[in-house]
Amino acid sequence: MTSASTPSAAAAAPGALELPRPPGAVRRFLAAHPLLVDAAVALVYLIPSVAVGIATVLPHPTPQTITTTILAAVAGVALFARRHHPAVVFGVTIGTLAATIVFAESADILPAMLALYALAAYRSARAAWIAFGVLAVVSGAAILTARLLQPTGFLSQRPGDPIIVALGVLVLSAFAVLIGSSVGSRRRYLAALIDLARQLARERDQQAEIATAAERSRIAREMHDIVSHSLTVMITLADGSARLAQTAPERSAETMRLVAETGRGALGDMRRLLGVLRAAEDGTAVEHEPQPGIAELGVLIERFRAAGLPVRITVTGTPPDDVGRQLTVFRVVQEALTNALRYAPLADTVEATLRFDRDTIVITVEDDAAMHGPVAPGSGRGLIGLRERVALYGGRIETGPRPGGGWRVHAELPAAEGQAVPAAQTPGTAPTEPTAPTASPTTEDS
Repeated sequence: MTSASTPSAAAAAPGALELPRPPGAVRRFLAAHPLLVDAAVALVYLIPSVAVGIATVLPHPTPQTITTTILAAVAGVALFARRHHPAVVFGVTIGTLAATIVFAESADILPAMLALYALAAYRSARAAWIAFGVLAVVSGAAILTARLLQPTGFLSQRPGDPIIVALGVLVLSAFAVLIGSSVGSRRRYLAALIDLARQLARERDQQAEIATAAERSRIAREMHDIVSHSLTVMITLADGSARLAQTAPERSAETMRLVAETGRGALGDMRRLLGVLRAAEDGTAVEHEPQPGIAELGVLIERFRAAGLPVRITVTGTPPDDVGRQLTVFRVVQEALTNALRYAPLADTVEATLRFDRDTIVITVEDDAAMHGPVAPGSGRGLIGLRERVALYGGRIETGPRPGGGWRVHAELPAAEGQAVPAAQTPGTAPTEPTAPTASPTTEDS
């Protein structure tokens, strides 16, 4: 049962959308069986009208009674289609009304009223009022015609009879239009609300899917940055330890210690990332640590140097205080060095340059390897994720072979909100989607 405070609350809110009352059991049944309703309406008119007509015709058959019975049967049969073809039914019923007035000396207005109601309820109020005007003109003309053709008919007995009949027809017809307009407006309002609810539901589902895809993409980037970097370093260290096991056991043991430290660090990062996604099952607080930034670049470089990558880093300027931008810089350097370790293990020099200007952050990582070869198959997501990270701050990233040999990763992003990266390319920058020569096949990512 609806609470009494609900309508007042809806009315109190300015501009609030007031929902219609839910239909009762009878209205739900009628709405679920429209053909049954149409047949019942038609039969309620058809059976009594035809029965009375037949009972009148059989004792004293006259042209008027026969015409009245036939026209009643035609109008009653037409009413079966009033829901789907209200305009056609109105045309038939207005014709039978005019014919009964002119030839049968009666005015059977009920079929025309039902047709007007159907026009207002199932088409529009405008169509119903137009039909009302047509009905007024046709019925008035029929009344005048009947008075001229039948001077002794029921419309000619008193001077005021035509006016009374015409007013009766107009009042009853207007009453039918008003009821039909009210019912039709409610039906159309309810249909609009249902359509709006479906649209909102679809939009909600789409927004949820978009948010889910964005969150999955973010998680995939973080997982890739953690797993790919750590596993690449661990594999390289393990290979080096295997080669040193016989000739330099002490160095081999130190290398394996670095492998263990790298694995523990990656495991800790994974636990923190998964802890953000779901709370601990025992209800305890999940341990969080700050995201890596510029301060952690030293540890990152030393880890790559321990893995055998000859990395040199140059930092100029003052890094921004924005944690998100520092994380982006860290991930760009990490991904570029991970790819260099994987695809350019024979490089003599890997140069990482970070320049923090007042308006722009410039990151360049390049190696001098004469040949890039795939050591392990890649997923192609690393640089795609970096492009998304950099594009999030309005920046761009370019990758491709260097003119003198080797590979180059160049990224630029604004140093603060509201700034833009200059459109012009840095001299010597390779295009964003380079066509790699045969000597240095393009490797998109690990």
